[in-house]
Amino acid sequence: MTAQTRIDSAYVVAGGAGFLGSHLCERLLAEGHSVLCLDNFATGTPENLEHLTDDWPLVVRRWDISEPLALFSARGVFNLACPASPCHYQADPIGTTMTSVRGAYNLLETVRSMRVPLLQASTSEVYGDPTMHPQKESYWGHVNPTGMRSCYDEGKRCAESLCFDYQRLYGVNVKVARVFNTYGPRMQVNDGRVVSNFIVQALRGNPLTIYGDGLQTRSFCYVDDLIDGFLRLMFHLEPLGAPVNLGNPQEFTILELAELVLDLTGSRARTVFRPLPSDDPTQRCPDIGRAQSELGWRPRVALREGLERTIAYFDRLLSGEPRARKSVRKKPAAALAISTASLTSVEDSALRVNNVQG
Repeated sequence: MTAQTRIDSAYVVAGGAGFLGSHLCERLLAEGHSVLCLDNFATGTPENLEHLTDDWPLVVRRWDISEPLALFSARGVFNLACPASPCHYQADPIGTTMTSVRGAYNLLETVRSMRVPLLQASTSEVYGDPTMHPQKESYWGHVNPTGMRSCYDEGKRCAESLCFDYQRLYGVNVKVARVFNTYGPRMQVNDGRVVSNFIVQALRGNPLTIYGDGLQTRSFCYVDDLIDGFLRLMFHLEPLGAPVNLGNPQEFTILELAELVLDLTGSRARTVFRPLPSDDPTQRCPDIGRAQSELGWRPRVALREGLERTIAYFDRLLSGEPRARKSVRKKPAAALAISTASLTSVEDSALRVNNVQG
């Protein structure tokens, strides 16, 4: 079934109720844009957007992007819709592949008809277990095409291929961001990522689980910095014709991360070691030269500062306190509708945001 809707002068955020998507919706709204958030709520949650429901030009609708969606008009589309943590994307590997590939196809067809740009959130996983360090966008990767992580890794690689074919064949303005490890408030307690795992385990007094010897490296980018990169890329006037790495080039071992989390939480939890999962990369660090030269972007939040903010969020969450309401600049807005009902047709009045100036 193809749904149709109109939301004038709005940016569409697919996966907008997720960790990254909710921060992107918040930032777009704070800068005066109206937003249509699409999410199937497989890993996203309406609670991530509940602080944005008063007098904001925001519409939130349940939709799976693997199903076609016809939009009459929009200013641009951000595709962030896909489970991103291994425990989530491996739980439904076929669904993950379909979201990555068919979802990208559906949104590319949509922006092609509207002649607006698409920002595709890709991943550093396209590099696999890299033999180049740090990873440049020109590196083709070292990826297992049949392993447990392949549904995500190869799904994202295929989505990138679709994006640039649409650019070459149809002139679609595609902007592909390869996202490296990102952390911050609104990560899920059980999402299986190393930062949230360590923080939750430390706050609960449980042992911190380290896979392998802990000497594998990661580069951690705070969510506010990543969202700034997304917006700089979307608003960049000329097509870049190639992916752009977005991540923090400062590299840490997993053991160093564990020690820092224990220090910042004051936890006396011990560490335990488990076997390294299949195809888990030993090194992950972006070369951000292209982002710096083309977008004027670089991350600004140091790991210690970002972890302090993230620990405070999880501390409130685990203690049962209400979520902190981030103060953002409000702007007079027209109708706001938040619903988890399925999209049906343009006649559904909850889909409309009228007379909103972006």
